[in-house]
Amino acid sequence: MLCIGLAKTGEAVASALTRAGDTVTVVEERPGGPGYAERAAAVRALGAVLIEAPDAPSLAAAVDAAELVVPSPGVRPTHPAIDRALTRGVPVRSELDLAAERITAPLVAVTGTNGKTTTTDLITRILMAAGRRVVCGGNIGTPLIALTEAAATADVVVAEVSSFQLEFTTARFRPTVAVLLNVADDHLDWHGSLDAYAAAKAKVFTHQQEHDVLVVNADDAGALTLSEKAPSRLVPVTLHPPRSGAWTGDDTSLRDANGAVVIEIAALRRSLPHDRTNALCAAAAADALGPVGADHAKIAQALAAYEAMPHRVELVAEHGGVRWYDDSKATNPHAALRAIEAFPSAVLLAGGLNKDLDLGALRAGAQHLRAVVAIGAAAEEVEHAFAGLRPVVRAGSMQDAVREAARLAEAGDAVLLSPGCASFDMYPGGYTERGDD
Repeated sequence: MLCIGLAKTGEAVASALTRAGDTVTVVEERPGGPGYAERAAAVRALGAVLIEAPDAPSLAAAVDAAELVVPSPGVRPTHPAIDRALTRGVPVRSELDLAAERITAPLVAVTGTNGKTTTTDLITRILMAAGRRVVCGGNIGTPLIALTEAAATADVVVAEVSSFQLEFTTARFRPTVAVLLNVADDHLDWHGSLDAYAAAKAKVFTHQQEHDVLVVNADDAGALTLSEKAPSRLVPVTLHPPRSGAWTGDDTSLRDANGAVVIEIAALRRSLPHDRTNALCAAAAADALGPVGADHAKIAQALAAYEAMPHRVELVAEHGGVRWYDDSKATNPHAALRAIEAFPSAVLLAGGLNKDLDLGALRAGAQHLRAVVAIGAAAEEVEHAFAGLRPVVRAGSMQDAVREAARLAEAGDAVLLSPGCASFDMYPGGYTERGDD
């Protein structure tokens, strides 16, 4: 078996397969960085062969010697090793796929452009409130293949799955309950097109069967269109006028498909529109699990206790009548727009490293903004997006951006860091470092 990449997932794959008795070779094209030496020593101690910075002939030879190629999630589908494997008929399967065939407990898989970590966490907490033995992993933290031993005694396995992980899944990946939150422009620099990105997302339900369940956010056009191809039973979720069989929500309550109230909105600690959608999707997924799921009382208990995760429209401070929110996790325009539209009047901090996405989409939220502070490599694109619509100033650092936002904001406003871009132009540590700053 050939594993491409020795980050967290690569180490987990090498460990699982060598312990299972497979002969494993790991290729790392850019050795180094935090924790690399420890990971390299660990896989060598397991008996795996580690090839560092291979040239093209060495990489080709490693593929030719393999019976299976497992790319890490960051490895593009156009990678020469994947291209050679597919050309030569060598199977290419993701870590997610390998894990799924080893898991016998019901599997809940959550994907979407935005909201998947929160929804995965919500489902896990609901099931724990119901007394279920739950294993949670995937894109949310621990690679799923590293959890297969723990999953053997679990009632349910809950996984956040990304488009990168779904790209190379087979019929072995068949969630009992799949959740599709939304599909919007993101990671086009990796997938190449929105169609290719959507096709990867669709693999969350492609291999389901008619008695499996797909929970879909029916308010998202991209997700709803994809769901029409699903072979499984559809459970829609909507905040708009009810549709048949849908779980619904409004300003007063969240309700199941029969119209029964699951929880009053007043009982939630935060209830922005996307919070309600995430809560409904999590509740519907937990309900769909039947005997190993949760009843309405336990769903309500978990939802009422839930606090938003850091860097996701997180209230940081209030000063002079202005509330300051860290939404650094909003690394694409779709996520930023959802946050913008939750406030009647805000000063937006936006920009960073654009992922080949159209920042002009942010214009749709202009009526909710008093002004914009543009930051990072995409500052000019942000400025162009709001030209003629709202005042825009540029800032060279987060400190300058905060000063400018304080100057522009008025009592009753929100200041919202919702960048719509990745963070690596200014923050090597990612969106968490940006939000902390």
